[in-house]
Amino acid sequence: MSTIIYPSPIFGPIHSRRLGISLGINLMPADGKVCSFNCIYCECGLNEDHRPKLQRPTSEQVSQQLELKLQEMVAAGQLPDVLTFAGNGEPTCHPHFAEIIDDTLRLRDRYCPQAKVSVLSNSTMLHRQSVHDALMRVDNNILKLDTVNPDYIKMVDQPTGHYDVHEVVDAMKRFQGHIIIQTMFMRGSISRSDESGVRSEVSVDNTGEAFVGPWLQAVSDIRPQQVMVYTIDRETPTVGLEKASREQLDAIRDRVIALGIPCSASY
Repeated sequence: MSTIIYPSPIFGPIHSRRLGISLGINLMPADGKVCSFNCIYCECGLNEDHRPKLQRPTSEQVSQQLELKLQEMVAAGQLPDVLTFAGNGEPTCHPHFAEIIDDTLRLRDRYCPQAKVSVLSNSTMLHRQSVHDALMRVDNNILKLDTVNPDYIKMVDQPTGHYDVHEVVDAMKRFQGHIIIQTMFMRGSISRSDESGVRSEVSVDNTGEAFVGPWLQAVSDIRPQQVMVYTIDRETPTVGLEKASREQLDAIRDRVIALGIPCSASY
């Protein structure tokens, strides 16, 4: 199964479907994955298949290597549209996340002041005040909310620790609009065993009204500055997953826009 393990702490630049020319910042080890979710669709694979042996980069290493890369890009006349915290796991899990954000903002202002600083987060660390405050300082605070259905989250996003979607929605409200919601929509089914060991096919389709309606209500309550809906783009570690159709994503996008909230769809 094909997976992507990103270099650390700096990778790219790459072209992002949603963000443009993006210079990546990976706060996880370069040889594996560390994440508070274990999403069955993750392009980096499942956590258990990519246990790292290396340590996370230090805040000093991130700052030094980011500055060197930005100096190189300035010399080449190729500046990024965005500096994006992403990579092999959840960036806000780094113990010095807030400090790294401050260093990144300082370097951005020095070398490429037109670039945006974006964080792609699964929202699991929003209860940490330091994480909340740091995300308030970035340009694009992009937070995952695939559904508000706890059973679906348990099956598809597979949190590795405590996760209460209602607490997460409340935490999102506290950003008072300084938030971009990102949601994966997909179809298909996966094989799962029940308590007696009997295997069966279980749907992972979250494009129907039973999922979209409650999700839209949460989006309306949160009032984000923007919503990004997207679907599978690369090979997934779990078989049976299928892309949502263009028509389905467009219909969901239009319903978000009808709420008065800007929304984009990536196919």
